[in-house]
Amino acid sequence: MEECVQYTYLSIPNFERRISEHPIGYIPLGSLEWHGKHNVLGSDALQAEGIFIKAAERFGGIVFPPLYLGPDRITDAGNGKSLIGMDSSETTKPHQQLVGSLYWVSNGLFLQVLEAIVAQAKRAGFICLLADGHGASRKLWAQQAAQWEKQYDIILLSSINDFSEGTYLAQTDHGGRCETSTMMALSPNLVDLSRLDSESWPLGVKGEDPRLSDAAYGQYIIETTVQSIGQKLQELGL
Repeated sequence: MEECVQYTYLSIPNFERRISEHPIGYIPLGSLEWHGKHNVLGSDALQAEGIFIKAAERFGGIVFPPLYLGPDRITDAGNGKSLIGMDSSETTKPHQQLVGSLYWVSNGLFLQVLEAIVAQAKRAGFICLLADGHGASRKLWAQQAAQWEKQYDIILLSSINDFSEGTYLAQTDHGGRCETSTMMALSPNLVDLSRLDSESWPLGVKGEDPRLSDAAYGQYIIETTVQSIGQKLQELGL
C-alpha cells in the first residue's frame, strides 16, 4: 500500500518526515471548465494531481490541494456577458458560454494567491515547488517564477521553463487525445467517449482527436512526465 503523499491527509509526524527527506511541494493548477462532453469539468486538476501523486510516491515530496480558480482570456460578448477561455476558441463554433465553466479569476488575484502560497511554503520548510495544470495558470506561473525565486529564495519549477521538449507531455491540449487518454489512465470511469459525435469535431476541444484516446497512451504520457520530473529533481539534488 502506497503511503499518503497529499498534504491534506498528512499527520504532523508524517509531514515532518516527508519534508525533511524531500522538501518538495507539488501544486496542481486546476479549473472547473468544459473539456468536451466526454470529460468531467475538473479534468485539469485531476490530471495534475494524479501525476503529482505518482511523482511524490516515487521521488518524495508533498502534493498540495489543487487550486480550482485560475485565469484565462476574457472577451466582452455584449449585453453584460463575457466569453472566457474556450468559449471563444476557434473550435467553439459559434462562440458561446460553454456549460459548467466556473473557475475564472483575474491575473492579479491569481498571482496574489500563488505568491501567498509560495511565501507560506517557504515558511513551512519547502525549498522547491513544481506547479502545473490548467494552461493559462501554468503560463502565469512560468512568467513569475524567476522573480519569486529571487524574492523568496526558493526553487520554482514549471513545465514551460524547466523541461526539455518531449519530456513533460501532460496536458498539452484541451480535452483532446492527450488529456482524454491521461484521464482514461487515471480515472477511466470519468471518461465516456460514447458522448462524442462520430463525425463532427467535438465542441470546445483542441488537439488530436479525442476519439483516438486510450488508457495505454495515457499511461505513456503519465510515465514519461513522471520520469522527467524525477530526472529534474535528481539534477537539483532533491
